[in-house]
Amino acid sequence: MEQLISAFQIDGKPVEWKVFGHGHINYTLKVLTDTGAEYVLQQINRYVFKDPVRLMENVVSVTAFLRKKNDDPRASLRFLPTHDGKFYHVDEQGEYWRMYDFVGGFCLDLPETDQDFYQSALAFGRFQEMLSDFPADSLFETIPEFHNTAFRYGTFRKAIAEDKAGRVASVQKDIDFILSREEDGGSLQHMRESGELPLRVTHNDTKLNNVLLDRNTRESVCVLDLDTVMPGLSLYDYGDSIRFGAATAEEDVLDTSLMGLDLHLFEIYTRGYIEACPSLTDREIEMMPMGAKVLTLELAMRFLTDYLDGDLYFKVTYPEHNLVRARAQMKLVMDMEEKWAEMHEIVAKVAKELR
Repeated sequence: MEQLISAFQIDGKPVEWKVFGHGHINYTLKVLTDTGAEYVLQQINRYVFKDPVRLMENVVSVTAFLRKKNDDPRASLRFLPTHDGKFYHVDEQGEYWRMYDFVGGFCLDLPETDQDFYQSALAFGRFQEMLSDFPADSLFETIPEFHNTAFRYGTFRKAIAEDKAGRVASVQKDIDFILSREEDGGSLQHMRESGELPLRVTHNDTKLNNVLLDRNTRESVCVLDLDTVMPGLSLYDYGDSIRFGAATAEEDVLDTSLMGLDLHLFEIYTRGYIEACPSLTDREIEMMPMGAKVLTLELAMRFLTDYLDGDLYFKVTYPEHNLVRARAQMKLVMDMEEKWAEMHEIVAKVAKELR
Protein backbone atom coordinates (compact mmCIF):
# COMPACT_ATOMS: atom_id res chain seq x y z
CA MET A 1 0.00 0.00 0.00
CA GLU A 2 2.86 2.39 0.79
CA GLN A 3 4.29 1.77 -2.68
CA LEU A 4 0.88 2.36 -4.25
CA ILE A 5 0.38 5.64 -2.40
CA SER A 6 3.87 6.80 -3.26
CA ALA A 7 3.11 6.37 -6.98
CA PHE A 8 1.30 9.74 -6.68
CA GLN A 9 2.96 13.13 -6.24
CA ILE A 10 2.13 13.53 -2.55
CA ASP A 11 3.62 15.86 0.05
CA GLY A 12 5.76 13.71 2.35
CA LYS A 13 5.75 9.99 3.02
CA PRO A 14 2.63 7.98 3.91
CA VAL A 15 2.43 7.04 7.59
CA GLU A 16 -1.22 6.01 7.93
CA TRP A 17 -4.05 4.80 5.72
CA LYS A 18 -7.50 3.55 6.71
CA VAL A 19 -10.84 2.77 5.12
CA PHE A 20 -12.87 5.94 4.71
CA GLY A 21 -16.54 6.73 4.06
CA HIS A 22 -19.39 4.34 3.29
CA GLY A 23 -19.69 4.43 -0.49
CA HIS A 24 -20.92 1.29 -2.24
CA ILE A 25 -19.06 1.58 -5.55
CA ASN A 26 -15.39 2.46 -5.07
CA TYR A 27 -13.00 1.23 -2.35
CA THR A 28 -11.82 4.36 -0.50
CA LEU A 29 -8.98 5.07 1.93
CA LYS A 30 -7.90 8.20 3.80
CA VAL A 31 -4.13 8.73 3.76
CA LEU A 32 -1.96 10.74 6.16
CA THR A 33 1.69 11.67 5.47
CA ASP A 34 4.53 12.63 7.80
CA THR A 35 4.05 16.30 6.85
CA GLY A 36 0.42 16.26 7.99
CA ALA A 37 -0.96 16.28 4.45
CA GLU A 38 -4.20 14.31 4.01
CA TYR A 39 -5.45 12.63 0.87
CA VAL A 40 -8.20 10.32 -0.35
CA LEU A 41 -7.14 7.22 -2.29
CA GLN A 42 -9.74 5.35 -4.32
CA GLN A 43 -9.83 2.14 -6.30
CA ILE A 44 -12.13 2.63 -9.30
CA ASN A 45 -14.76 -0.09 -9.64
CA ARG A 46 -14.09 -1.56 -13.09
CA TYR A 47 -17.27 -3.65 -13.00
CA VAL A 48 -19.36 -0.49 -12.89
CA PHE A 49 -17.05 1.76 -14.92
CA LYS A 50 -15.66 -0.11 -17.89
CA ASP A 51 -13.26 2.59 -19.10
CA PRO A 52 -11.42 4.12 -16.10
CA VAL A 53 -9.01 6.05 -18.33
CA ARG A 54 -11.72 8.02 -20.12
CA LEU A 55 -13.65 8.39 -16.87
CA MET A 56 -10.63 10.09 -15.33
CA GLU A 57 -10.26 12.30 -18.40
CA ASN A 58 -13.80 13.52 -17.69
CA VAL A 59 -13.19 14.07 -13.99
CA VAL A 60 -9.84 15.81 -14.36
CA SER A 61 -10.98 18.15 -17.14
CA VAL A 62 -14.14 19.14 -15.25
CA THR A 63 -12.41 19.71 -11.89
CA ALA A 64 -9.62 21.73 -13.52
CA PHE A 65 -12.26 23.89 -15.20
CA LEU A 66 -14.12 24.37 -11.90
CA ARG A 67 -10.96 25.48 -10.07
CA LYS A 68 -10.52 28.31 -12.58
CA LYS A 69 -14.02 29.55 -11.74
CA ASN A 70 -13.64 29.72 -7.96
CA ASP A 71 -10.83 31.00 -5.74
CA ASP A 72 -11.83 28.76 -2.83
CA PRO A 73 -9.57 25.67 -3.02
CA ARG A 74 -12.36 23.65 -1.40
CA ALA A 75 -14.84 24.41 -4.22
CA SER A 76 -13.60 21.54 -6.38
CA LEU A 77 -11.69 18.33 -5.86
CA ARG A 78 -8.00 18.43 -6.84
CA PHE A 79 -6.67 15.17 -8.23
CA LEU A 80 -2.99 14.35 -7.90
CA PRO A 81 -0.89 13.16 -10.82
CA THR A 82 1.39 10.17 -10.58
CA HIS A 83 5.13 10.54 -11.13
CA ASP A 84 4.61 9.74 -14.82
CA GLY A 85 2.03 12.54 -15.16
CA LYS A 86 -1.14 10.43 -15.32
CA PHE A 87 -4.08 10.95 -12.98
CA TYR A 88 -4.44 7.24 -12.26
CA HIS A 89 -2.16 4.39 -11.29
CA VAL A 90 -2.56 0.78 -12.42
CA ASP A 91 -1.37 -1.79 -9.88
CA GLU A 92 0.03 -5.26 -10.53
CA GLN A 93 -3.47 -6.76 -10.53
CA GLY A 94 -4.61 -4.33 -13.20
CA GLU A 95 -6.74 -2.28 -10.78
CA TYR A 96 -7.02 1.48 -11.29
CA TRP A 97 -6.39 3.93 -8.44
CA ARG A 98 -6.66 7.71 -8.10
CA MET A 99 -5.90 10.22 -5.39
CA TYR A 100 -7.20 13.67 -4.46
CA ASP A 101 -6.75 16.18 -1.65
CA PHE A 102 -8.82 15.52 1.45
CA VAL A 103 -11.27 18.37 2.06
CA GLY A 104 -12.62 18.70 5.59
CA GLY A 105 -16.36 18.80 6.10
CA PHE A 106 -19.26 16.37 6.41
CA CYS A 107 -22.02 14.78 4.34
CA LEU A 108 -25.61 13.85 5.17
CA ASP A 109 -27.68 10.99 3.78
CA LEU A 110 -30.89 12.89 4.50
CA PRO A 111 -31.44 16.58 5.29
CA GLU A 112 -31.82 17.37 8.98
CA THR A 113 -33.29 20.80 8.24
CA ASP A 114 -34.82 22.63 5.29
CA GLN A 115 -31.57 24.59 5.10
CA ASP A 116 -29.61 21.39 4.40
CA PHE A 117 -31.81 20.67 1.38
CA TYR A 118 -31.51 24.27 0.23
CA GLN A 119 -27.71 24.04 0.47
CA SER A 120 -27.71 20.94 -1.73
CA ALA A 121 -29.72 22.89 -4.33
CA LEU A 122 -27.18 25.72 -4.20
CA ALA A 123 -24.33 23.22 -4.59
CA PHE A 124 -25.74 21.50 -7.67
CA GLY A 125 -26.98 24.78 -9.12
CA ARG A 126 -23.50 26.31 -8.75
CA PHE A 127 -21.99 23.19 -10.29
CA GLN A 128 -24.28 23.63 -13.28
CA GLU A 129 -23.59 27.36 -13.52
CA MET A 130 -19.80 27.15 -13.30
CA LEU A 131 -19.81 24.53 -16.06
CA SER A 132 -22.31 26.36 -18.29
CA ASP A 133 -19.57 27.29 -20.75
CA PHE A 134 -17.74 23.95 -20.60
CA PRO A 135 -17.92 22.00 -23.90
CA ALA A 136 -20.29 19.28 -22.68
CA ASP A 137 -20.11 17.30 -25.92
CA SER A 138 -16.40 16.72 -25.30
CA LEU A 139 -17.15 14.46 -22.34
CA PHE A 140 -17.24 10.67 -22.47
CA GLU A 141 -20.56 8.99 -21.61
CA THR A 142 -19.54 6.78 -18.70
CA ILE A 143 -23.01 5.13 -18.77
CA PRO A 144 -24.40 5.41 -22.34
CA GLU A 145 -28.10 6.39 -22.71
CA PHE A 146 -28.35 6.80 -18.94
CA HIS A 147 -31.26 9.28 -18.95
CA ASN A 148 -32.49 8.61 -22.47
CA THR A 149 -35.97 7.67 -21.30
CA ALA A 150 -37.15 7.07 -24.86
CA PHE A 151 -34.38 4.47 -25.22
CA ARG A 152 -35.33 2.91 -21.88
CA TYR A 153 -38.88 2.43 -23.14
CA GLY A 154 -37.43 0.17 -25.81
CA THR A 155 -35.63 -1.84 -23.13
CA PHE A 156 -38.87 -2.02 -21.15
CA ARG A 157 -40.85 -3.38 -24.12
CA LYS A 158 -38.15 -5.98 -24.70
CA ALA A 159 -38.42 -7.11 -21.08
CA ILE A 160 -42.20 -7.43 -21.45
CA ALA A 161 -41.87 -9.46 -24.64
CA GLU A 162 -39.24 -11.83 -23.24
CA ASP A 163 -40.90 -12.20 -19.80
CA LYS A 164 -37.79 -13.96 -18.48
CA ALA A 165 -39.06 -14.33 -14.92
CA GLY A 166 -42.67 -15.14 -15.86
CA ARG A 167 -43.99 -12.09 -14.04
CA VAL A 168 -45.67 -10.07 -16.79
CA ALA A 169 -49.20 -11.41 -16.26
CA SER A 170 -49.19 -10.47 -12.57
CA VAL A 171 -48.18 -6.83 -13.12
CA GLN A 172 -50.17 -5.82 -16.19
CA LYS A 173 -51.66 -2.76 -14.47
CA ASP A 174 -48.18 -1.55 -13.58
CA ILE A 175 -47.02 -2.10 -17.15
CA ASP A 176 -50.02 -0.18 -18.48
CA PHE A 177 -49.24 2.70 -16.11
CA ILE A 178 -45.71 3.06 -17.52
CA LEU A 179 -46.75 2.63 -21.16
CA SER A 180 -49.60 5.15 -20.88
CA ARG A 181 -47.07 7.86 -20.02
CA GLU A 182 -44.62 7.18 -22.82
CA GLU A 183 -45.19 10.55 -24.50
CA ASP A 184 -44.24 12.46 -21.36
CA GLY A 185 -41.43 9.99 -20.68
CA GLY A 186 -39.73 10.75 -23.99
CA SER A 187 -40.29 14.51 -23.87
CA LEU A 188 -36.93 15.55 -22.45
CA GLN A 189 -35.00 13.39 -24.88
CA HIS A 190 -36.91 14.83 -27.84
CA MET A 191 -36.23 18.37 -26.60
CA ARG A 192 -32.56 17.51 -26.16
CA GLU A 193 -32.33 16.16 -29.71
CA SER A 194 -34.11 19.18 -31.17
CA GLY A 195 -31.92 21.64 -29.27
CA GLU A 196 -34.90 23.09 -27.44
CA LEU A 197 -33.07 22.35 -24.20
CA PRO A 198 -29.32 23.11 -24.09
CA LEU A 199 -26.76 20.35 -23.66
CA ARG A 200 -24.98 20.79 -20.35
CA VAL A 201 -22.53 19.02 -18.06
CA THR A 202 -24.61 16.97 -15.65
CA HIS A 203 -23.66 15.22 -12.42
CA ASN A 204 -26.29 12.44 -12.61
CA ASP A 205 -26.15 11.45 -8.94
CA THR A 206 -27.53 14.48 -7.14
CA LYS A 207 -28.21 12.98 -3.72
CA LEU A 208 -27.47 15.03 -0.62
CA ASN A 209 -24.62 12.72 0.39
CA ASN A 210 -22.68 13.93 -2.64
CA VAL A 211 -22.59 17.47 -1.25
CA LEU A 212 -19.79 18.39 1.17
CA LEU A 213 -20.97 20.75 3.94
CA ASP A 214 -18.84 23.05 6.10
CA ARG A 215 -18.70 21.81 9.71
CA ASN A 216 -19.09 25.28 11.18
CA THR A 217 -21.52 27.03 8.84
CA ARG A 218 -23.28 23.95 7.33
CA GLU A 219 -23.03 25.76 3.99
CA SER A 220 -22.27 23.68 0.90
CA VAL A 221 -18.60 23.55 -0.01
CA CYS A 222 -18.41 21.41 -3.15
CA VAL A 223 -19.96 18.53 -5.07
CA LEU A 224 -18.42 15.07 -4.69
CA ASP A 225 -18.44 11.81 -6.68
CA LEU A 226 -17.98 12.95 -10.27
CA ASP A 227 -17.77 9.49 -11.85
CA THR A 228 -21.12 9.92 -13.60
CA VAL A 229 -20.41 13.41 -14.95
CA MET A 230 -21.59 13.31 -18.58
CA PRO A 231 -23.28 15.41 -21.25
CA GLY A 232 -26.96 15.84 -20.44
CA LEU A 233 -29.73 18.20 -19.41
CA SER A 234 -30.00 20.39 -16.31
CA LEU A 235 -33.41 18.82 -15.77
CA TYR A 236 -31.79 15.41 -15.20
CA ASP A 237 -30.00 16.68 -12.10
CA TYR A 238 -32.85 18.88 -10.93
CA GLY A 239 -35.49 16.20 -11.52
CA ASP A 240 -33.58 13.47 -9.71
CA SER A 241 -32.99 15.78 -6.75
CA ILE A 242 -36.72 16.42 -6.47
CA ARG A 243 -37.56 12.73 -6.90
CA PHE A 244 -35.24 11.76 -4.07
CA GLY A 245 -35.26 14.78 -1.77
CA ALA A 246 -38.82 16.11 -1.95
CA ALA A 247 -40.56 12.74 -1.64
CA THR A 248 -42.52 12.06 1.53
CA ALA A 249 -41.32 8.45 1.87
CA GLU A 250 -38.36 6.26 1.00
CA GLU A 251 -38.18 4.85 -2.51
CA ASP A 252 -38.99 1.30 -1.36
CA VAL A 253 -41.83 2.15 1.02
CA LEU A 254 -44.36 -0.68 1.22
CA ASP A 255 -47.35 1.52 2.04
CA THR A 256 -47.63 3.68 -1.07
CA SER A 257 -50.22 5.90 0.62
CA LEU A 258 -47.25 7.44 2.43
CA MET A 259 -45.56 8.42 -0.83
CA GLY A 260 -46.10 11.82 -2.37
CA LEU A 261 -44.47 15.12 -3.28
CA ASP A 262 -43.75 17.59 -0.48
CA LEU A 263 -44.48 20.94 -2.16
CA HIS A 264 -42.66 22.83 0.59
CA LEU A 265 -39.43 20.93 -0.11
CA PHE A 266 -40.10 21.22 -3.83
CA GLU A 267 -40.13 25.01 -3.48
CA ILE A 268 -37.02 25.08 -1.29
CA TYR A 269 -34.96 23.11 -3.80
CA THR A 270 -36.34 24.98 -6.80
CA ARG A 271 -35.44 28.29 -5.16
CA GLY A 272 -31.86 27.25 -4.44
CA TYR A 273 -31.30 25.76 -7.89
CA ILE A 274 -32.62 28.76 -9.82
CA GLU A 275 -30.78 31.18 -7.53
CA ALA A 276 -27.44 29.43 -8.02
CA CYS A 277 -27.80 28.89 -11.78
CA PRO A 278 -28.79 32.16 -13.49
CA SER A 279 -27.82 30.76 -16.91
CA LEU A 280 -30.89 28.49 -16.94
CA THR A 281 -33.05 29.31 -19.94
CA ASP A 282 -36.73 30.21 -19.65
CA ARG A 283 -37.57 26.89 -21.27
CA GLU A 284 -35.45 24.92 -18.79
CA ILE A 285 -37.25 26.64 -15.91
CA GLU A 286 -40.67 26.09 -17.48
CA MET A 287 -39.92 22.37 -17.83
CA MET A 288 -38.79 21.82 -14.23
CA PRO A 289 -41.97 20.00 -13.18
CA MET A 290 -41.61 17.75 -16.22
CA GLY A 291 -38.00 17.07 -15.24
CA ALA A 292 -39.18 15.84 -11.84
CA LYS A 293 -41.92 13.70 -13.37
CA VAL A 294 -39.78 12.16 -16.12
CA LEU A 295 -36.91 11.22 -13.80
CA THR A 296 -39.37 9.62 -11.37
CA LEU A 297 -41.17 7.78 -14.18
CA GLU A 298 -37.85 6.63 -15.60
CA LEU A 299 -36.76 5.08 -12.31
CA ALA A 300 -40.15 3.40 -11.89
CA MET A 301 -39.68 1.88 -15.34
CA ARG A 302 -36.13 0.77 -14.53
CA PHE A 303 -37.27 -0.95 -11.33
CA LEU A 304 -40.14 -2.66 -13.13
CA THR A 305 -37.88 -3.67 -16.04
CA ASP A 306 -35.48 -5.30 -13.60
CA TYR A 307 -38.36 -7.06 -11.85
CA LEU A 308 -39.51 -8.52 -15.19
CA ASP A 309 -35.94 -9.58 -16.02
CA GLY A 310 -35.52 -11.43 -12.73
CA ASP A 311 -33.75 -8.78 -10.60
CA LEU A 312 -30.43 -8.71 -12.41
CA TYR A 313 -29.41 -5.05 -11.98
CA PHE A 314 -30.61 -3.64 -8.66
CA LYS A 315 -29.72 -5.38 -5.43
CA VAL A 316 -32.86 -6.77 -3.76
CA THR A 317 -33.49 -8.11 -0.25
CA TYR A 318 -36.74 -9.96 -1.03
CA PRO A 319 -38.43 -11.24 -4.24
CA GLU A 320 -40.87 -8.32 -4.70
CA HIS A 321 -38.38 -5.58 -3.77
CA ASN A 322 -38.08 -4.11 -7.27
CA LEU A 323 -41.85 -4.20 -7.73
CA VAL A 324 -42.34 -2.37 -4.44
CA ARG A 325 -39.80 0.24 -5.54
CA ALA A 326 -41.51 0.65 -8.91
CA ARG A 327 -44.93 1.12 -7.32
CA ALA A 328 -43.59 3.70 -4.87
CA GLN A 329 -42.17 5.72 -7.76
CA MET A 330 -45.40 5.35 -9.72
CA LYS A 331 -47.32 6.69 -6.72
CA LEU A 332 -44.97 9.67 -6.65
CA VAL A 333 -45.65 10.27 -10.35
CA MET A 334 -49.40 10.18 -9.68
CA ASP A 335 -49.07 12.66 -6.84
CA MET A 336 -47.06 14.99 -9.08
CA GLU A 337 -49.81 14.77 -11.68
CA GLU A 338 -52.39 15.75 -9.05
CA LYS A 339 -50.22 18.69 -7.97
CA TRP A 340 -49.17 19.63 -11.52
CA ALA A 341 -50.72 23.11 -11.52
CA GLU A 342 -49.25 23.88 -8.10
CA MET A 343 -45.79 22.74 -9.19
CA HIS A 344 -45.90 25.09 -12.17
CA GLU A 345 -47.19 27.95 -10.01
CA ILE A 346 -44.31 27.47 -7.56
CA VAL A 347 -41.70 27.41 -10.31
CA ALA A 348 -43.16 30.53 -11.96
CA LYS A 349 -43.35 32.38 -8.64
CA VAL A 350 -39.77 31.54 -7.66
CA ALA A 351 -38.44 32.43 -11.11
CA LYS A 352 -40.24 35.79 -11.04
CA GLU A 353 -38.74 36.61 -7.64
CA LEU A 354 -35.18 35.62 -8.54
CA ARG A 355 -34.76 36.61 -12.19
